[in-house]
Amino acid sequence: MARKPIDRPVHIPPLQALRALEAAARHRSFSRAAEELALTHSAISHHMRALEDKLGTKLFQRTGSQMAPTSAGARLAEQIRAALDDIESALREASSNTTTPVVRLQVSVMADLANAWLIRRLPSLHAEVPSLDLHLRLHAEITPPDPYSVDVGIWHQRIDLPGFECHNLIEDHVIAVASPALLARYPGFTPADVPRMPMLRFALRPWRDWLEAAGLPDAEPERGPIFQDAGLMLQSAVAGLGVATARAQLAHDYLESGQLVQVGSTRIPSSLHYWVTWREGNPREKAIQQFHAWLQEQVRREMLTAEPTTTDDAMK
Repeated sequence: MARKPIDRPVHIPPLQALRALEAAARHRSFSRAAEELALTHSAISHHMRALEDKLGTKLFQRTGSQMAPTSAGARLAEQIRAALDDIESALREASSNTTTPVVRLQVSVMADLANAWLIRRLPSLHAEVPSLDLHLRLHAEITPPDPYSVDVGIWHQRIDLPGFECHNLIEDHVIAVASPALLARYPGFTPADVPRMPMLRFALRPWRDWLEAAGLPDAEPERGPIFQDAGLMLQSAVAGLGVATARAQLAHDYLESGQLVQVGSTRIPSSLHYWVTWREGNPREKAIQQFHAWLQEQVRREMLTAEPTTTDDAMK
């Protein structure tokens, strides 16, 4: 009688090697993974070669200056990331003697939205969903990072890939804003004075559309600082550096506090959206849904607030 073969347990690679794979796939860089894990570049390379030899498959390939994961490497890294998060949540639950596990979400968010809007509201999130921790990564480019590298992305570009949820967060418009201190330097100010004021320029939005809608000469200003980050431009407007165009939602807190005033009543549609994106089937999808619902509620509340005072109102 033939003997039944014995099922031998799979030898699990060292945890350090698995963490190295997850970090390298997320950063698309062995050097940045090494920095995060306090290892050398050669140590990361050694771990990857050992894993590839053991698995018999290629996990990374060089693409320009990046070490991009192969499809097998990306899938394995995602599974390792989920397993590490589960282990971390289990350890936190055990150490704090709480029955509610803590869930950490990796969130990539546009830097301007984070600095001017999101971070100010996080105490509300912590109060309403205390079991949720966010690991925030700020992103400044129009082109989003690898959507598989995070749990949630809040980016300007929509992700049209199979298996991804994608929702527009804010239906918004663009207005012109300035600090009261700046406007005080122009006695009898009206919106017609804008072209002779210092004008802050946003790299992703020309002044021309607002000027045309306001019935003013629509020549694009040739002078004035140029900003890639709308949040930084708003802070510069608060400091009195110049007048700026901005999404009303990003300027909301500054307008409500009186640090900025809306110039005139002209508003134009916003060409940039904030898309909230996540992968369906993510093991942390329940927490992702909670985070998305909280974001929507924050926007809804602010849409119900009164319109800010404008310079037109002040002149009445």
